[in-house]
Amino acid sequence: MPLKIVTLRIRPLMVAGMLAAGGFGWSSFAALADQITPQTKLRVTVIQWMPTKGTYERWDALGGEFEISQSGEVVLPVIGPVPVGNLDSTALAAEIAKRLQEKLVLVDKPDTTVEILDYPPVYLLGAVKAPGEYKYRSGMTVLQALALGGGRPKAEGEQSQKEIELVSEIQMMDADIIRSMAKIARLTAESEGATEIRFPIVPASDEVAKQIFAREKVIFTSRASELDRQTKSLADLRGLLKAEIDVLTEKIKAADASIASAETELANVTTLVEKGIATASRKSELERSLAGYRTDRLDQVTAVMRARQAITEATRSADGLLDRQKTEVATALQDEQAKLATLRLKREASQKILLETLAARSGEAKGDLSFVITRRQDGKPVEISALETTALQPGDVVTVASASLPVSDRPVAAVDNKTKTTVASEASQ
Repeated sequence: MPLKIVTLRIRPLMVAGMLAAGGFGWSSFAALADQITPQTKLRVTVIQWMPTKGTYERWDALGGEFEISQSGEVVLPVIGPVPVGNLDSTALAAEIAKRLQEKLVLVDKPDTTVEILDYPPVYLLGAVKAPGEYKYRSGMTVLQALALGGGRPKAEGEQSQKEIELVSEIQMMDADIIRSMAKIARLTAESEGATEIRFPIVPASDEVAKQIFAREKVIFTSRASELDRQTKSLADLRGLLKAEIDVLTEKIKAADASIASAETELANVTTLVEKGIATASRKSELERSLAGYRTDRLDQVTAVMRARQAITEATRSADGLLDRQKTEVATALQDEQAKLATLRLKREASQKILLETLAARSGEAKGDLSFVITRRQDGKPVEISALETTALQPGDVVTVASASLPVSDRPVAAVDNKTKTTVASEASQ
């Protein structure tokens, strides 16, 4: 979701403490980096070493993309529901591998990986310019969530030109990052020979991302079709050349038979000429016919050699076509990955500058902001007082209060499916 224009009322000493801590309290974020909560989307991959083939095989029927249920379970094929509890992705993968080994009676555990695709969103309520649902990022703090929500509602014209430029720059980089990720997904699919592209997960309302993905699908289909056409054309050429060789081989056999017959007849006529029974002209005529048969056979043998050479060239062209395509895709993929890393670094730097700019304006604040996080613990919503540096967890509901909207007056929020609907409704009002 694009970052909206923001102005925050924050305390200078608090901001200085965040900057001095290095990355806004990163050490506290690391503990939550692999948090698996209900509605977290996972990708499970199962592969097994096949000694008889000497290769790894991926068991697609046992893996795929799944979502953690509200009861904290992930339901997988064959083994059924697996409680997540306090397991991280590594421990969960080990548990799945153990259950698959027991269920399938395997000698060794299959190699299993669990990748976190997307976290449940966080929600903003209260004294914030744009309350609603926002995508959770690992290590997100209350301050960063507030920045995504546009900060406190402000008067017309209060936003500074520098902040507007920074926000605009961040929005453009967000779009560029989506484009780069989509291109990487397409190039990865091409390099793996896949039939479809596995795009990154984005909010269903992100129309820009949908348009970017649609364009990459068109490029993917066009490139695949062009490669198929060229490969099929070379395959058809090889087929025609092989058919031509078969025809020429039959002609050579017929020529061999004609040569053998002519040689026998010439030997008989030569004997008759020596005895004076046949004329010399008859012998000359047979010698000319035999020479013609031999010349035709030589032409046919030459044609067979040329056809075989053409088959070799067509095969070489087909192999070269695939090799060039792999080289081009690998080079483009490497360049795009470097570009994506650069974009992310630039976006992080711009966002940091924006936060520092907002912190510099804290002297204009008319009152401090206060925050309360509603978090689901042991199946029940619990309210937690928070600061700007407090690390968020997926699914948290952050209520922002100011002098004009005390915490006690905020709407009550609970983290479940029913309440999320209520939150979205309140955010749109």
